[in-house]
Amino acid sequence: MTTTFAELDRPTIVVTPGAEATTTLTVRNDSDIVEAYEFEVLGECAPWTTIEPARLSLYPGTTANVTVLFRPPRSPEVTAGEKPLGIRVMPVERPETGTVSESTVVVEPFLRTEAELIPRRRRAWRSARYTVSVHNLGNTHVTASLAAAETEAQLRFRFPGQTPEIEPGALEQVRMRARARKLIWFGKPVTRTFRIEARSVAAVVVDPVLAEQHDLDGEMVQLPLLPRWLLAVLAALLALILAWFALVRPTIKSAATQAAQQAAQSATQPPPGGGGQLPGGAPAGQGGGGGASSTTETPPPPPTPTNQQSSATIQVRTNTGGTGKSGYTVPDDRTFRITDILLANPQGDEGLLTVAFGQQTITTIAMETFRNQDYHWVTPIDVPAGAQVTATVSCSKPGTPANGVQAPNCLQLLNVSGSLVG
Repeated sequence: MTTTFAELDRPTIVVTPGAEATTTLTVRNDSDIVEAYEFEVLGECAPWTTIEPARLSLYPGTTANVTVLFRPPRSPEVTAGEKPLGIRVMPVERPETGTVSESTVVVEPFLRTEAELIPRRRRAWRSARYTVSVHNLGNTHVTASLAAAETEAQLRFRFPGQTPEIEPGALEQVRMRARARKLIWFGKPVTRTFRIEARSVAAVVVDPVLAEQHDLDGEMVQLPLLPRWLLAVLAALLALILAWFALVRPTIKSAATQAAQQAAQSATQPPPGGGGQLPGGAPAGQGGGGGASSTTETPPPPPTPTNQQSSATIQVRTNTGGTGKSGYTVPDDRTFRITDILLANPQGDEGLLTVAFGQQTITTIAMETFRNQDYHWVTPIDVPAGAQVTATVSCSKPGTPANGVQAPNCLQLLNVSGSLVG
């Protein structure tokens, strides 16, 4: 038989996280003895619900009230919505006569979010990827959306088609892309600033609407496709080519023509000490009555060695983690006198590049330290006939070319210039 009566004064209690709410529990002793009562809170509300006083003594047939205090923390752990509440009233002398009083606690929603642009600054030729991190620190689901503010007309932005829904306490990362409208071919890097508006709206229907907006400032440093120092290299090469055609080549051609004319003239001149023909048609030095004849032949000139300007380009394409090798073989009966080499790393690959002339290793260089690298020698390096100029590539990580998409493998170019001597 139940001799304990307990009842909450309100069927529904509304509480605000971070604040305090109270209600009253009425207890009556219907037994024939003096009874002491203890209380226990049941359900999700137990961690942040207390009862004062914690122990109550009643004479038979008497009634008293206790205060129930609700102090929910302002935390994502206490989610918004209805929570069942139960308070068990336990008599100390006759525990079997206890009872449970039930009610409903409504936790009001609150919105709190944090947003961050990762990274805030990127360097790229035309397209750069960013991530917007949204952390829901409120107690209700939120929907996050991104938009670009009108801060930079030279950039276009691409956002995901769907807006993610973030649970209380969860963190969601939304990817976006900024793309320059035009390429920069030459010149200095240009810093383009922009602002992203990250808006979070609570999923619950309340009035007014719970919403927050974070303004995230970012930068994209747009790099020129061709650096300025490459222009200087190209100008120097063009000047060398023009100097060759304007000065060196005509000089060599004139010297060769003059040598040929001298050789032909030497072959037609009479030998010293005589020569020519007498009026009668006899050779010079030969009398009318006969005598010993004398003739002198001019030996042919020695062969002129050939000296031909030449260059060769070696391309090595290597998969990630692999090693590739390619080379140029010097033709037979020729010596390749090398004066210049130019290394090109157009994708920005990472790894090692080794250049060798025959059995001689010229250099080993980390590919991530350069995009274009050139070497010059005043005294040429001779590579004999049949030997190879080789480029060996150990690919650690392919780079990202101008289109903004990471390459599937490494690509290195080696151009060697000099002259082929016969």
